[in-house]
Amino acid sequence: MRLSIERSALLRDRERERSGPRPRLPDWLRAPLPGGARYAAIKDRLRARGLHTVCEEAQCPNIGECWQEGTATLMLMGDACTRACRFCAVRTHPRPPALDADEPRKVAEQVAVMGLDYVVLTSVNRDDLPDGGAAHFAATVRAIQAAGAATLVEVLTPDFEGRTADVATVLAAGPDVFAHNVETTAALTPVLRDRRASYAQSLAVLAFAARERPHAITKSSIMLGAGESAVDVEVTLRDLRTAGVRAVTLGQYLRPSPWHHRVARFVEPAEFDMWKARCADLGFAYCAAGPLVRSSWRAGEHYLKALARS
Repeated sequence: MRLSIERSALLRDRERERSGPRPRLPDWLRAPLPGGARYAAIKDRLRARGLHTVCEEAQCPNIGECWQEGTATLMLMGDACTRACRFCAVRTHPRPPALDADEPRKVAEQVAVMGLDYVVLTSVNRDDLPDGGAAHFAATVRAIQAAGAATLVEVLTPDFEGRTADVATVLAAGPDVFAHNVETTAALTPVLRDRRASYAQSLAVLAFAARERPHAITKSSIMLGAGESAVDVEVTLRDLRTAGVRAVTLGQYLRPSPWHHRVARFVEPAEFDMWKARCADLGFAYCAAGPLVRSSWRAGEHYLKALARS
């Protein structure tokens, strides 16, 4: 009975938020239209083959900048996630379709078609699979490597429910960067993330990756503007460094729909600059921080700079 009352109250609150005026985006959250010769060439090659990217599907504001610099993000294992996080627009399904066994080859072909210098491989959560899709990740990394291109590969993985054997499967394929996002602070994790995710579990995955493959860059990301405190952000950054994370990104949380967690505030660029300086003080090899920064934003540049400074 109590759960029913609480659910009804939550639905009423969301309906009021949906029907009320939407806050106006500040000027610093407005991105320029994509363009440039390389962007246009990549788009033409994709259209000729009927291929698509997460960058386009998610309407990422940084698509022009990233494609112009030869970076893109591809999503593996379908578009249905077994989890339901309150910040994410990806649709949820307890039993998504079976994996496409030919997807690693198709992705390697797509990377070649786009002429990428750097590719980020990410995915939905697939808790329905015994290994969470770890072997599929590894097969895709190896397919890209076997294609002979000099493309740097970053994997942005789920937490695999904390199973280090599955993390090791992905790492054994030899990605240049292993990324897993804590997304938010410890206090906001139960509010924003699915109940199967936990702050401690994410830190443990990152710590294992840093120990298992110390020559790769271990990376994570935090959203700001969801209701976190400055103290909690500081603690999160310290926890990430203790776990061995060397690269971190901080960006503005933007609500995908009225049914998602609301934006608590729009963080000003000066505050992002402050956090970037703080990350340098804490010893991160690289930090990208800004309103439009996403976990894969200009990832190639970040990797190369981090590598040069390590």
